[in-house]
Amino acid sequence: MSLIETKNIVKNFKLGKVGVKILKGISLEVEKGEFVAIVGESGSGKSTLLNIIGGLMPPSSGEIEINGKKLIGLNENQLALFRRDNIGFIFQSYNLLPQLTALENVERPLIFSGIPKKTRKIMALNMIERVGLADRANHKPSELSGGQQQRVSIARALVNNPEIILADEPTGNLDSKTSTEILEILKELNVESKKTFVVVTHSKQVTEYADRVINMVDGFITSIDKNSI
Repeated sequence: MSLIETKNIVKNFKLGKVGVKILKGISLEVEKGEFVAIVGESGSGKSTLLNIIGGLMPPSSGEIEINGKKLIGLNENQLALFRRDNIGFIFQSYNLLPQLTALENVERPLIFSGIPKKTRKIMALNMIERVGLADRANHKPSELSGGQQQRVSIARALVNNPEIILADEPTGNLDSKTSTEILEILKELNVESKKTFVVVTHSKQVTEYADRVINMVDGFITSIDKNSI
């Protein structure tokens, strides 16, 4: 059974009185341990699809099943618990809390999981070290470079040990050298920890790290390419 499966996902939005169809029947399967890149221009629907897979947005119609659990019909509390236990998110804009240190930002998901304070700190420090930022653990986001902030974001996404990582343009704000460093970290986690990655991007550099590349145009999947890496 696939880890992620969508069947005929449709998403409509209303702009004023005009209805706009963003996704036009997306059926997709992702296996456990895959690194999948979803590629398309702005407006292709790739970020909307990622948000639906992550339970952040309901589809207008269709089905979605993750790890054997159907997401359609779950209420907000049930979805929040499902995300907490199964999915880590990495965003282009990092989404770090500016008043907290790197360590405190990584600890945040563990608070919601009810992990005791002493254990939280150990788990967060281990993840900070895993992404190569042990010496910056007590620095706030404003004291970190873009690449360092994204490393903190990765550590935060992984600290709860989710099976699936969803990333929306994770290298979009980074230069080429820093992007390579971040992608090497993601691929290492994918290979060594068997984490499943679904990454939305318009960057060719990102697709070089993927097992499969899913191309989207105007709300449709137009092709799926398999990489020989």
